[in-house]
Amino acid sequence: MEVREERERLLHAFLLALGVAAFGLLASIALTGLFVILFWNFSPVVVLLALTGLYAATAVVLYRRLAELLRNWQTLSASLNQLRKDRACLEKFLA
Repeated sequence: MEVREERERLLHAFLLALGVAAFGLLASIALTGLFVILFWNFSPVVVLLALTGLYAATAVVLYRRLAELLRNWQTLSASLNQLRKDRACLEKFLA
């Protein structure tokens, strides 16, 4: 049962992440276009470089958060804890 719940939770998280990525990409494209149009007379190269730096910094922050999440990920933690308790009980019983 817990495996099924974990699979459903993972699928739900993946679909949400996919939606966030898709709409985030659309929003960033629209925002980039807006800034380029607004500041075209000032300097299009500076605007594009600033936006590139902003997007790169955001990507680095998100990558670090993802790496931390994956490092601390515990699959089936409740089942593993129960198995540890059962093993300890069996060791007491058999000893």
